[in-house]
Amino acid sequence: MAMSRTPKSRTLGDPKLLGVAIVDSFRKLDPRVLYKNPVMFVVEVGALLTTIEWAYDVLHHVSGTGFGLQITLWLWFTVLFANFAEATAEGRGKAQAETLRKAKAETTAHRLKKDGATEDVPSSVLRAGDVVVITAGDFIPGDGEVIEGVASVDESAITGESAPVIRESGGDRSAVTGGTRVLSDEIKVRITSNPGETFLDRMIQLVEGASRQKTPNEIALNILLAGLTIIFLLAVVTLQPYAIYSGAPQSLFVLISLLVCLIPTTIGGLLSAIGIAGMDRLIQRNVLAMSGRAVEAAGDVDVLLLDKTGTITLGNRQATRLYAAPGVEDDELADAAQLASLADETPEGRSIVVLVKQKYGLRGRELSPHNPTFIPFTAQTRMSGVDLDGQEVRKGAADAIAKYAATHGQRVPQEIQEAVQAISSAGGTPLLVAKNRKVLGAIQLEDIVKGGMRERFDQLRAMGIRTMMITGDNPLTASAIARQAGVDGFLAEAKPEDKMALIKSEQAKGKLVAMTGDGTNDAPALAQADVGVAMNTGTQAAKEAGNMVDLDSNPTKLIEIVEIGKQLLITRGALTTFSVANDVAKYFAIIPAMFAAAFPELELLNVMHLRTPQSAILSAVIFNALIIVALIPLALHGVRYRPVGAEILLRRNLLIYGLGGVVAPFVGIKLIDVIVTHLHLA
Repeated sequence: MAMSRTPKSRTLGDPKLLGVAIVDSFRKLDPRVLYKNPVMFVVEVGALLTTIEWAYDVLHHVSGTGFGLQITLWLWFTVLFANFAEATAEGRGKAQAETLRKAKAETTAHRLKKDGATEDVPSSVLRAGDVVVITAGDFIPGDGEVIEGVASVDESAITGESAPVIRESGGDRSAVTGGTRVLSDEIKVRITSNPGETFLDRMIQLVEGASRQKTPNEIALNILLAGLTIIFLLAVVTLQPYAIYSGAPQSLFVLISLLVCLIPTTIGGLLSAIGIAGMDRLIQRNVLAMSGRAVEAAGDVDVLLLDKTGTITLGNRQATRLYAAPGVEDDELADAAQLASLADETPEGRSIVVLVKQKYGLRGRELSPHNPTFIPFTAQTRMSGVDLDGQEVRKGAADAIAKYAATHGQRVPQEIQEAVQAISSAGGTPLLVAKNRKVLGAIQLEDIVKGGMRERFDQLRAMGIRTMMITGDNPLTASAIARQAGVDGFLAEAKPEDKMALIKSEQAKGKLVAMTGDGTNDAPALAQADVGVAMNTGTQAAKEAGNMVDLDSNPTKLIEIVEIGKQLLITRGALTTFSVANDVAKYFAIIPAMFAAAFPELELLNVMHLRTPQSAILSAVIFNALIIVALIPLALHGVRYRPVGAEILLRRNLLIYGLGGVVAPFVGIKLIDVIVTHLHLA
């Protein structure tokens, strides 16, 4: 799919992406931009102060300015590397926005006037409420809903999917998107958005990151980082009077180096990139998150509500068996079932025709000489069939056919009643077949559970997430499908108000709830859920109510969304752990170097055996800058997610990123110290 592949092709080594990110890194040095990241703002202020100090020393011919210059440059590099991480994450979205803008072109719309005639106007003048006529070959000029007609629509410009989709009036597939093209027939569309407010406009803003707001967790973490920065700032400021008192006064370069190395610059430099990359990973899977808050909420979800049809099951029930009534031959039942299904274009109806052809050798027949009258299925009768040669052949829901037969004193045989009960108990759907109001037998329709669903639900259970299936089926059928699929619970005969009540009930227990939907009747529940994923094929109301839109309209994508949300939270936690642990080792590098001359006993803390105080300080600053670059790929791709419990996850984080955060600086700083000393840089 074009859209989902675009971000993947923009890898970290893409020259075009790197070029844009480097330029943006310098633009982000603007204090009006950088102040939003308090940690890196402090580093920039420190770099500015050391720049002024170094310039003063040069002008006054102070000796040893080379050390000050190196510290100053590496402080600026620290800020630039942090900006580069954020710019790289944003760059993927900007590249994708370029592709989307190509679909957003000025088109001519055939607007319907009050007298029924049409007028040609630019799409930019259309307003919500206008009605336009779109014929085969025309581009849809704006977001809207089909109010008349049915057409095949090419949505590849939006979804990247080459296969056309059907859009029609009066259903859950009535929404159309501006920039897509009608391939066949003619439709009338009522525009639902004004210029600049279309779905495509919102997509462009989202993928560019222009509308990305910091999430509550990010804000809380920023406050924590700012608090740590203030604490270390006060500690460093008070060191100078103590150093003067002890006879070991420190230069501005040393004090600022100590401050920069102690504050959590690693996570401070990567925090924004982690959040942007999380949304980008969703976009790679053709899911648009309307806010970063939704991505985070997905990572904390406790309950998943999944629709049965098309999500847990394949969506099309298949006929698998016929049950003949006593005294009725199998061939007679098969013949009647076929006659009642020949005009039935539903997947279920076609599967009945296929079953009797494969099992009973009955092929299609020419009915026109018999002057048949086909009886279409309706929600009122809940049955369909055909009248021909003085015979009435019907098939339909068990209770509907039972009532139909009872009008002529006919009853459903006890054996068929038991078959209906057995089919329902096994999770199938029973249909009855009747000829001249006499019940001939039953047809078993089965919902086919998608392969691998039980394993995926087991993974979710391991993550502490409970799964609930929502279906309009009766409780007996719902229970059988739930057991077969392996979900934790189900809601049968569900109406819109039942979905809403279930969500509120779970939220009242302190749970975070996620669900998918595509219809107008799903909109209230999508709005109520903490994570509401609307299908792109659904109605405008559903897409407005949800806080995510799945462009592929794949209901099972909800499981992937939860995994991406958890990966975002795990990545942030892992790098925060690494950053805090990282500071411990840098403390052992700089503090002994600062005071070893005045207090030789502190040499015991020089466990890395760094050559000189200057090389120790310079090595720590260089490592502090380079570690941000080294961790950019991890921030963008995320820590690998495994469905394990919180205790195991915490233990793994502490072992890998906590211990790694302590060990890596000892190794890195020592190695840099050897190189710096060998090159006589300090």
